[in-house]
Amino acid sequence: MANTGPERAIITDVTLREYGQNVPARFLHIFTPKLRHEIALRLIDAGFTTMEILSCVHPGIAPAMSKDLLEKTVKKLGRIDGVRLVTLVPNRAGYETFLDLDLGPDGYGHTMGIFFSAVEAHNLANLGRPIKDTLEEYRIILKDASSRGIRTIAYISAAFGYMVPEGGGLLIPDSGALNEYIDLMLGLGSDLVTLSDLQGVASEEATAEVLEGILKGRTWRDIGRLGYHPHHVSGEKAIANSKVAYEIGIRRFDSSLGGTGGCVTGAPGNQPTEGLIHLLHSLGAETGINEREVFSLACMVQRELYDRITLLEPR
Repeated sequence: MANTGPERAIITDVTLREYGQNVPARFLHIFTPKLRHEIALRLIDAGFTTMEILSCVHPGIAPAMSKDLLEKTVKKLGRIDGVRLVTLVPNRAGYETFLDLDLGPDGYGHTMGIFFSAVEAHNLANLGRPIKDTLEEYRIILKDASSRGIRTIAYISAAFGYMVPEGGGLLIPDSGALNEYIDLMLGLGSDLVTLSDLQGVASEEATAEVLEGILKGRTWRDIGRLGYHPHHVSGEKAIANSKVAYEIGIRRFDSSLGGTGGCVTGAPGNQPTEGLIHLLHSLGAETGINEREVFSLACMVQRELYDRITLLEPR
């Protein structure tokens, strides 16, 4: 296994985006722009320099991401230079919302995140169209974004496989195809490409096999521009997979406070940010993040969001 570059790890906290996408309309009085603002500022105060906060998806899918609530959240947070704030854009309509909210470099300075699946069946389930059509639209979007100076990053979902519902079996993308997608995204101007284990289907051994297959195929090129985003019903197993990724040489990771989140297609939650930081620090990595402050914030989020919503859920 290769271990390249300085022992510096970068964590992107995705709580506000991933948790927000899964909040039902009846709980929007809890997940308010004011609370989102507080969580974002506390993450920044703890040392985070990159976080996902918004998603320009249809409000019918994610009520907390309606254009009105996005605008209130953006205005309350304002522009924060020196911190990468990521807003996801799934299609042309989402890109138009991104522009309407003035999220580009002349406005609030957000980075645009685009995403698609490496497995056809999941891309159809999640984005409602074939991968080919998704990429054709993203080519157009990224060309326009580049002309406006908008920074972009890309996410490849199901890079470690996709378990088709109702006994459809596990579909695993070829490492050669994954590298073609990575090269395409980097070639179209994306700063980074993050590989997602959408459903937490990969064991530690499978995680190593997929990552090593990709990296060997690239002769370890651009490893500093690749990230890892694990989902798993078990936060501990997701963190164990991140340990494998770190030992291979990956230095960019996604996580959420308390491990909450998941995809609307039924993916389980994320690895907990507080646990990931503890792991990376134990491995000797520098994150620039205050572990104690993150643990305190995770407790606050548990109390103010998860526990309150659990109490209000019908039994």
